[in-house]
Amino acid sequence: MNIKYFQDTDTLYIEFRKSEIAETRDLDENTLLDVDSEGNVVALTMEHARQRADFPQFSFEQIAA
Repeated sequence: MNIKYFQDTDTLYIEFRKSEIAETRDLDENTLLDVDSEGNVVALTMEHARQRADFPQFSFEQIAA
Protein backbone atom coordinates (compact mmCIF):
# COMPACT_ATOMS: atom_id res chain seq x y z
CA MET A 1 0.00 0.00 0.00
CA ASN A 2 1.24 3.46 -0.84
CA ILE A 3 -0.35 6.67 0.48
CA LYS A 4 0.45 10.10 -0.91
CA TYR A 5 -0.90 13.46 0.15
CA PHE A 6 -0.44 16.41 -2.19
CA GLN A 7 -0.70 19.47 0.01
CA ASP A 8 -0.75 21.99 -2.85
CA THR A 9 -3.97 20.47 -4.27
CA ASP A 10 -5.28 18.91 -1.02
CA THR A 11 -5.46 15.53 -2.76
CA LEU A 12 -5.12 12.16 -1.05
CA TYR A 13 -4.05 9.19 -3.19
CA ILE A 14 -4.15 5.68 -1.75
CA GLU A 15 -2.67 2.93 -3.89
CA PHE A 16 -3.73 -0.49 -2.65
CA ARG A 17 -1.84 -2.59 -5.18
CA LYS A 18 0.56 -2.21 -8.09
CA SER A 19 -1.56 -3.11 -11.08
CA GLU A 20 -2.51 -1.65 -14.42
CA ILE A 21 -5.59 0.55 -14.17
CA ALA A 22 -8.31 -0.55 -16.58
CA GLU A 23 -11.03 1.88 -15.51
CA THR A 24 -11.50 4.93 -13.31
CA ARG A 25 -14.93 5.27 -11.73
CA ASP A 26 -16.37 8.49 -10.33
CA LEU A 27 -17.81 7.75 -6.90
CA ASP A 28 -18.79 11.41 -6.55
CA GLU A 29 -17.44 14.65 -8.00
CA ASN A 30 -14.36 14.55 -5.73
CA THR A 31 -13.67 10.81 -5.35
CA LEU A 32 -12.22 8.49 -7.98
CA LEU A 33 -11.80 4.72 -7.77
CA ASP A 34 -9.29 2.96 -10.02
CA VAL A 35 -9.88 -0.72 -10.80
CA ASP A 36 -7.99 -3.32 -12.81
CA SER A 37 -9.38 -5.45 -15.64
CA GLU A 38 -10.81 -7.95 -13.12
CA GLY A 39 -12.62 -5.27 -11.11
CA ASN A 40 -10.15 -5.30 -8.20
CA VAL A 41 -9.56 -1.98 -6.46
CA VAL A 42 -6.18 -0.51 -7.36
CA ALA A 43 -6.37 3.02 -5.95
CA LEU A 44 -8.57 5.74 -4.50
CA THR A 45 -8.19 9.47 -5.11
CA MET A 46 -9.91 12.02 -2.87
CA GLU A 47 -9.95 15.73 -3.72
CA HIS A 48 -10.40 18.32 -0.91
CA ALA A 49 -9.17 15.61 1.45
CA ARG A 50 -8.52 17.70 4.59
CA GLN A 51 -11.93 19.34 4.38
CA ARG A 52 -13.82 16.14 3.61
CA ALA A 53 -12.05 13.81 6.02
CA ASP A 54 -11.41 16.47 8.69
CA PHE A 55 -7.91 15.22 9.47
CA PRO A 56 -5.49 17.76 10.96
CA GLN A 57 -2.71 15.16 11.03
CA PHE A 58 -2.07 11.69 9.73
CA SER A 59 -0.79 8.59 11.48
CA PHE A 60 -1.05 4.90 10.78
CA GLU A 61 -0.59 1.61 12.55
CA GLN A 62 0.49 -1.62 10.93
CA ILE A 63 -0.98 -4.71 12.57
CA ALA A 64 0.78 -8.06 12.16
CA ALA A 65 -1.42 -10.89 10.93
